[in-house]
Amino acid sequence: MADRPRFGPAGVPPGFKALKATLMDVPRLLREEGLDAFEYQAVRWGAKPQIEKKDAEKFGVKAKENDVLLSLHASYFINFCGDKETIEASKARLVACATAAHWMQAQTVVFHPGFYGKKTPREAFASCFEALKDVVEKLKTLGVSHVKLGPETMGKPSQLGSLEEVLALCEKVEQAQPVIDWAHLHAREKGLFKTIEDFRRVVENIEKRLGTESVKNMHCHFTKVEFTEKGEKCHHTMDETGYGPDFPLLAKVIAEFKLNPVIISESPVLDVDAIKMREILIKELKGG
Repeated sequence: MADRPRFGPAGVPPGFKALKATLMDVPRLLREEGLDAFEYQAVRWGAKPQIEKKDAEKFGVKAKENDVLLSLHASYFINFCGDKETIEASKARLVACATAAHWMQAQTVVFHPGFYGKKTPREAFASCFEALKDVVEKLKTLGVSHVKLGPETMGKPSQLGSLEEVLALCEKVEQAQPVIDWAHLHAREKGLFKTIEDFRRVVENIEKRLGTESVKNMHCHFTKVEFTEKGEKCHHTMDETGYGPDFPLLAKVIAEFKLNPVIISESPVLDVDAIKMREILIKELKGG
């Protein structure tokens, strides 16, 4: 739970790599930039954590020392809407990611629920719901109870992950928390966010469905995005004109509702745009 709006990158920024920084250096470097969140990328993991427990724990300590709130993005190879074998493998991957998140003291494990494939949206949702329930039960037996499972809103209409589906999963599954990817919602609906009211409507919907605490402490992804008829195509930087959504409009809604979201930048310039978003919100909170 964030005590204030927090900003950070999805993964290690390119500039840090140029400094030959290790993972353990990342929290300090983020803090030096004025950032206070980080989403560890476990996107290629299999059925076992690909980080040693002692290293994950050490990383968690470094993050805490620098007041950097951690989350973890789970494997891209998760599909809770596939065949039985695919679902079982996906459950193992999500458990592995949640276990590592627990070691790091990360708050949220972000994951992509899956593709509709040959199933109807209703069938795919039912399949995902049952799989997530199994994951929660497994995590309970492992003592992993404080880590939230975060189904992410997805950017293509072929993917399970509309706002309605994500909120419904979080209503039904204990330990689930929505991850609102504003770019994905924008692309999925072919340019959803045009006015402040469009952002406000999403925030009000989350509050109505999941309560004030859920909306106040939202976990979000943000970047500008290009899309086609098939949905999300590619990410763009904050400085590129002609693409949405517009972060200053979201900043107004964050200020209006007194929210404390974690906002993870997925821009091509990860930390650079996280800093820009932070500055926009600070200006808005001071009255524009």
